[in-house]
Amino acid sequence: MLQRPAAPAPRPRAISNWLIFVALLILAMVMVGGITRLTESGLSIVHWDPISGAIPPLTEADWQAQFDAYRATPQYAQVNSGMSLADFKTIFFWEYVHRLLGRLIGLAFALPLLWFWWRRAIPQGYGWKLVGILCLGGLQGVIGWWMVVSGLVDRTEVSHVRLAIHLLTALAIYSACIWVALDLRLARARLPLVGIWALCALALQLMFGAYVAGLRAGYAFNTWPMMGDEWFPAAAPMMEPFTRNLVDNPIVVQFVHRWLAFVVAIFSIWLAMKAWLRGLRLEATALVGAVCIQIMLGILTLLSGVKIDIAVAHQGMAALLLAAMLAAAHRIGEPRPAA
Repeated sequence: MLQRPAAPAPRPRAISNWLIFVALLILAMVMVGGITRLTESGLSIVHWDPISGAIPPLTEADWQAQFDAYRATPQYAQVNSGMSLADFKTIFFWEYVHRLLGRLIGLAFALPLLWFWWRRAIPQGYGWKLVGILCLGGLQGVIGWWMVVSGLVDRTEVSHVRLAIHLLTALAIYSACIWVALDLRLARARLPLVGIWALCALALQLMFGAYVAGLRAGYAFNTWPMMGDEWFPAAAPMMEPFTRNLVDNPIVVQFVHRWLAFVVAIFSIWLAMKAWLRGLRLEATALVGAVCIQIMLGILTLLSGVKIDIAVAHQGMAALLLAAMLAAAHRIGEPRPAA
């Protein structure tokens, strides 16, 4: 039987590699989540079975039972009435893969964490951080189902607000994995003020991006830089009170998402300049490159009429931009060597 070591034997490099691997899995899940939303697949599985749900339908009777459950939803009645079983299998596939990835990430985090704990390999001060990430992952599963439930009664899609919470929680876990991995690989860092501003701006933009996806606001205007023939369509219907427009009005949400991108770019360049002056040329270049590519993909998503491959690349690039921002902020916040 494997004996537990009598003394701590920290393995920071191995734990760092493991956390980066988990972050890559989360990146894949974010992109599959984008496909799930764009193909309107998210409501195809109407039950939450954390364990038995990992097994897909294996017989024609199983498929028919899943299809019958979906046909009882408002989305089927109002949007997909008359859908064939073959078409249902397509949307079921993406939601199934999305949930399966969630289960895989949970196992890929929990089992190695248990192993590192048993081997007494977790460095002092990191145990609570890793357990915190694990708990956040469990909460994310609950949030995912809470989001799905919002589209099963009286709606034909999930709540875009709950979708935003779901996405931001996933990216919070992703960010925590990257930051702790960098702490273990390099040195414990403090988040610099410029990093706080840049990450807050990006978080706000990511929230509006989720609103755009949830409201299908990307289809409202497919021109750039103007929305049709105007910078902002004067005839756009507005809601009362005005603040509702920032959450529920697809035209306003698309307008904010368009121009908030350049606010994120300004903070990204500011952060990159700080990194460049510290001699962190790779981090600075990666950050500027990531924000430029992300803005280009956003414009192409609009001009293409929200073509699915471009839109998914846009969502994936948002996560890579977040990683580049975290890396630059971490390197700036690392303690400087004594003179």
